[in-house]
Amino acid sequence: MTFVPPSPSAAGPTAALDMSPLAELVRRTFQAELDASAMPGGASTRRYFRLTLPGNRSAVAMFVPEGGKPEEVQKAHEASRWPFLEVRDLLAERGIEVPKVLAEDTERGWLVIEDLGDDTLANWLARNPKDKPLLYTLAVTDLARAQRVLASLPSGCIVGGRTFDVDLLRWEVEHFREWGLDARGKSLDPADVATWSAIADRLARRVAELPYGFVHRDYQSRNLMVAERPDGSLRLVWIDFQDALLGPRVYDLVALLNDSYQEFDRPFVEARLAEYAEAAGLPGEERARLGAEFDLVTVQRKLKDAGRFVFIDRMKKNPSFLKFVTPTIVKVGHALARLAPSDPDMAKLREILSRTLGAELGS
Repeated sequence: MTFVPPSPSAAGPTAALDMSPLAELVRRTFQAELDASAMPGGASTRRYFRLTLPGNRSAVAMFVPEGGKPEEVQKAHEASRWPFLEVRDLLAERGIEVPKVLAEDTERGWLVIEDLGDDTLANWLARNPKDKPLLYTLAVTDLARAQRVLASLPSGCIVGGRTFDVDLLRWEVEHFREWGLDARGKSLDPADVATWSAIADRLARRVAELPYGFVHRDYQSRNLMVAERPDGSLRLVWIDFQDALLGPRVYDLVALLNDSYQEFDRPFVEARLAEYAEAAGLPGEERARLGAEFDLVTVQRKLKDAGRFVFIDRMKKNPSFLKFVTPTIVKVGHALARLAPSDPDMAKLREILSRTLGAELGS
């Protein structure tokens, strides 16, 4: 049994992790001894290892210490299986590209899935920037198709039992105030607190009232894998979908097209929104509202993201996301600037954040 320790960028200490259950799983499933190299992790407690298998094959082992619990904050939903597995099976059944599961020992925290390589959409674009329009067109049309085929869900499905309701949306806005403002020494002026709270309440209600559907919840460039078909064409494979739930259908568009890890100009975003609307078959009046819905959800979602990056640093001791705090706040500022002329709440929120954040709001 060989084990290559992770680089310092990989999350968590290795000494505390018992690899023997994985070694047993590899012997039982692949008739091979464990040969594993640690892979970089993200913001979660999950850990990943690339397995070298006989016959010049490879696979990826996932260690999920609390596999039955959600990664993101949400209301409780009792499930008999890991959310990753239940959602994966649902997506696969509906024809959505997801990784194959090769082996599992969920009682001891392990899954082995197919190796899709290292080409997340973000990594691919770093080497192939010319493919950006092609791949984002594919991403929005894949999303529209997925929302269509997932419009009805099986009885008792975990996705249908979890919803972006007012309470959760409101909590996320407050998460930004706690971590994106207070924790960074940029607290609201006491005179603005009551107005902030009232606007946050209304923002959560407005987002909750938007047209609903299936939501991946983190549909962005680090959670889409780029793979090549035999004919050389490209496809996108979804990962990190275990927190899927019902929510505003535009939510995943915001995660994708206002991705904290990417930069887009407005014409690019509007072109992709038009492609999504066409693929989703939206009627004219819904197409006309799509841009404003996108901006409204941008304000709610990206405030939450900015706060979350600080939370991950302070509470999980992972500072790697701090560099995205200001770019994420700038995306909020741009959305507020577009909404403010016709939306008194967003105009007032822009004033409050401008006083609190100054030039960081970027608008």
